[in-house]
Amino acid sequence: MDLEPFGFPDLFEQVWLRKRDDALFELCCIPFRVYGLALRDTVRATPNGVLVSEIVRPSGNRALRVLLGQGRGRADVGQAGLRIEAVTRAAGLLYEWSGDRHIAVDVPPDANVDDLLRVIIDEEKGAGVKWEWADVEPFRR
Repeated sequence: MDLEPFGFPDLFEQVWLRKRDDALFELCCIPFRVYGLALRDTVRATPNGVLVSEIVRPSGNRALRVLLGQGRGRADVGQAGLRIEAVTRAAGLLYEWSGDRHIAVDVPPDANVDDLLRVIIDEEKGAGVKWEWADVEPFRR
């Protein structure tokens, strides 16, 4: 496999990249913490090859991040996660979990996420879910 881990020390995130040429890579995971990046973006690495330095070509995808159940009971968190995961899967979207409270969803440009956002907003009111788009802030190193 030709994937390589890259870290973002200040943000505590490691992302997986596939080498395209000397300094260009394709992002092969959905970012949980880094702003401005999305699955399949083409990025450039720093000269030492340790950090992503810039986005060369955005994929057009967006990352939607959901943090489940801040301050709520375990049952509420579990039910909220199951509902969000079911709607995400039904929409045919890729997603990843980090632990049992953090889900990141890849949203391609042509995807309809109306049902997913309805469920997330409903869970935001009921189970204390917090969510955001990863591109609410631009990528910066």
